[in-house]
Amino acid sequence: MDSRRKPAVVGGTAGVPDIEAAARSCVRTGDVWVFVEQRDGIAAEVSLELLGRARELAGRLGVKVGAVLAGAGEAVRGLAPALVARGADTVYLADHDDLAQYLALPYARLVAGLVRRQRPQIVLYGATTTGRDLGPRVASALRTGLTADCTDLRIGDLELKGVVTRDLLYQIRPAFGGNIIATIVSPEHLPQMATVREGVMVMPEPDEARTGEIVDVAVRRGSVAAADGPILLPDGDFAVRVVRRVEEEKTVDLKGARIVVSGGVGVGSREGFALVEQLAETLGGVVGASRAAVDAGWIAHDHQVGQTGVTVRPKLYVACGISGSVQHRAGMDQSARILAINSDPGAPIFSVAHYGIVGDLHKVIPLLIKAYRTKGSAAVAGAASAAEGGA
Repeated sequence: MDSRRKPAVVGGTAGVPDIEAAARSCVRTGDVWVFVEQRDGIAAEVSLELLGRARELAGRLGVKVGAVLAGAGEAVRGLAPALVARGADTVYLADHDDLAQYLALPYARLVAGLVRRQRPQIVLYGATTTGRDLGPRVASALRTGLTADCTDLRIGDLELKGVVTRDLLYQIRPAFGGNIIATIVSPEHLPQMATVREGVMVMPEPDEARTGEIVDVAVRRGSVAAADGPILLPDGDFAVRVVRRVEEEKTVDLKGARIVVSGGVGVGSREGFALVEQLAETLGGVVGASRAAVDAGWIAHDHQVGQTGVTVRPKLYVACGISGSVQHRAGMDQSARILAINSDPGAPIFSVAHYGIVGDLHKVIPLLIKAYRTKGSAAVAGAASAAEGGA
């Protein structure tokens, strides 16, 4: 099926009686926006990834890219030019002491107010804790739709009841437990909104030669609003306040790893993961895992790769005892090279692997470690290539 022409699922806001009339009334001329999540002037990686995809979508639509940036102080102001270098044409900067820490109600009021004034046709958020909290609140305030946890975004058309709606945002995500990939569209209302999973988009390289506009957004506490005045943040929005922020260092950086060695249920036990850890250490990589291995309690959730874990794109991904469910493959199938080790020659993981070894991982992994230590990485690549025919 051509996903560009036939969306699998059509979504929209309930209560609109005539979809044809609504489709005709939607003039899609607004920009493509990204809400930029930041902490202490450092943008979340997913926000930078989204700027890259927003640049592609905006190019297809012939519009500009906007970035919404909120916070307080020079660190936040210093981030604005970096967003231009990453692809934003306009940065809407709300610098106010009451926005120093993320709070759901003030941030939702700010973003919804900006959208009402500037009328973008698409607004994107990272599917982080913040994005999943903020996006639905803004969508509710604007009475529009939102698709959560997208893994891809495209522009396409929709034909429904003889009416063609051009240049809709195709919001693509796994559905029904990852058993299908659904394409969701919102033809009835603007803006079209989605949260997007971390790591599924390619982060653009900064281009310091790019130029853009930084627009200061006036914000103040109060309750009497004017149409062209500052966006007001009522006192009632601050019923909750941040008392203390506690940060934990990440125990593993799967997204930034060049080599990931993952274990699945085929490893057999927590003790069996020692082999996976040993191979990862030998190759200079980090340890990943399938959901089944995490659910079994053999390794912490921070190591989980897949739809409900982390999406990775390493130079080398080694799957040990992982059958290769749709959910897991969605998180690693964009790896540059994939080596699969599994005793089942029919395991789905072999369908995405570049090299496959059919065998008992408890025997294969020690041989790989020995080969690497004896002759280096070329020996491992050669051994994997020779074993490819067994996959």
